[in-house]
Formats: sequence, C-alpha cells, structure tokens
Amino acid sequence: MMRKAVMMLGLGVALAAWTPGQTRSAPDATSCQLPPGWDQVAARGARIVVFGEVHGTRESPAFVGSLACALAAKGERILVAVEHFSLVDGDYQKAWDLPDTAFVPALTKSGWAGREDGVASEAMLAMLVQLHSLSQAGRKIDIVAFSGVKDKAQARKLANLPSLQGQHDASQAENIREAAARHPYDHVLVLAGNIHARKQPVTYSSPAYEPMAMRLGRSVPLLTLNMKVAGGTTWTCELRANGNNAEDSECAAHSVGADADLKRKPFVALGALPGEQPDPDYDGVYWLGPVTASPPAVPVQNLKRKP
Repeated sequence: MMRKAVMMLGLGVALAAWTPGQTRSAPDATSCQLPPGWDQVAARGARIVVFGEVHGTRESPAFVGSLACALAAKGERILVAVEHFSLVDGDYQKAWDLPDTAFVPALTKSGWAGREDGVASEAMLAMLVQLHSLSQAGRKIDIVAFSGVKDKAQARKLANLPSLQGQHDASQAENIREAAARHPYDHVLVLAGNIHARKQPVTYSSPAYEPMAMRLGRSVPLLTLNMKVAGGTTWTCELRANGNNAEDSECAAHSVGADADLKRKPFVALGALPGEQPDPDYDGVYWLGPVTASPPAVPVQNLKRKP
C-alpha cells in the first residue's frame, strides 16, 4: 500500500506540472520537415522503420515524433510503436480517443509511475502529446504499446523459445506485426532500444536469441536505423561503482560517448556515418548530434529522505 501511495503521489506531481497549455503547444503538422536522407529510406520501400535508440534522451523521441508529423502532413497514415508495456495498450487506445485536456492523465495512469529506465521519459510523453494533438486535428496518426507478452495465449505460444529475453523480443515482433496489419499504414515507425533493433542474433547472452527486428523482418519488409550521437547525457539506470546487482544501480543522467563529431543537424543515412564501416546489425543510422538526458515523466517521489 505504501508503494502504491508513493507512485500515486509521483503521478499527481507530474500531472500538476503538465498543463493543458503544454498540450496545445504541439506544432502544426505543416511546420514539420522530413530529415535529410529520408529519401534514401523511402526509396527502399520498407513500410516499417525501426529506430534503435539508447533510452532516455530528449532528442530521439523528438526526432521520431517530428518525422511522424512530417509524413502525416503529406497525407500518409502513420503508426508510431513505442516500447511500453503491451498489457496497457488497451488503456493507451482509449486515451488516444480523448480530447487534449484529458489525454495526459488517462495515458500516464498505466505503466508510467516510477519507471526510470528512460522509456517513460518527459521526452517520450512530449512526443505522444504532440502526436495526439495532431491526431485530434485530423492527421492520420495512431500509436501502439508493443513491449512484452500481452496475454496468456501469447505466453503459451512463445514458451518453447530458449530464453526469457527471446520470448520477450518475439512478443515485441508479434505485437508490432499485428498492430501494423490493422490498417493500411503507409509507414510504421518503431522506437525501441537498439538491441531490439538488431537484424542478427544476440550472441553475447546465453543462450543466444533473436532480437525483435530480426524476427519481424522475416514477415514484413523493414529497415533498422541505429542512433548515433556527438556525446552528451542520457537518463539510464547503471550500476554504481563496486555494485553487483539491481539494488546497486543508480537511475540518473549519465554521460554517453561521442560516435562522431559531424557538426551537422539530425539526418538519416543508409549504411554508415562518413568514415565508418557499415554495421551488419543495422541498415543505417540516424544522427542526432549532442544529446541531453530526459528524466522520468512520472517519477516516484522518495518520502523517506535521508538526513
């Protein structure tokens, strides 16, 4: 009961800070522009594009949200798939049909409070608020929460896979595939951790398993793009010095190294960044430049303050 009370307090604090005025500040779809290099992706004809990110930046959700906005402005029907629990997707769909002023409270009541791994960030919420506002204005934009086993039937179906992680990624692939088949979407934009976005087996764990994008790519044409940055910070949960278990982890803004220093605005490219070799795990990259950490949108408030 104490944990539930703490989580609800955190939810109340976050919603009190998120005013209807912020929702109405979402950009008009006509102000969005396609990123440089998108024509390369479009020319490949892949309906599904997976953006593999390091969770917890402001820039990655903003990039995908702006892309969805620009595609919708062209008249395309877009599905944005987010790595939130599939168990609450029904709640997300109900929230999507609500007016702007009711959207945030309805959306964040399920699976947001206390999630500090960078997935349920302020930037993620801002992206969904913007896309919801555009949808309410008549743009053809839908969302789906795809992560994890959605019900007992799916759990039984995937139980023969050799690892829990393999089952998890397989459920992600199946959930995205089913959501993408519900309507004639022009593009499905998937924002997921970059391990899930790989197109080859993950072999550094035991047993090895097939990541989401690899499994999904067997049944539908897709492209995967790996996030590249010029350094900065990201909100992640990492082990403290000398820590050896989850209780020793710290969820906070942590430094992330630079992949390159291109001095360029965000873009996408098939293959690799200039001067690099292509990574066989991905079809290309999306460049964000410097990144900044985005904290949880609905944090748990710690009532037990240390002296």
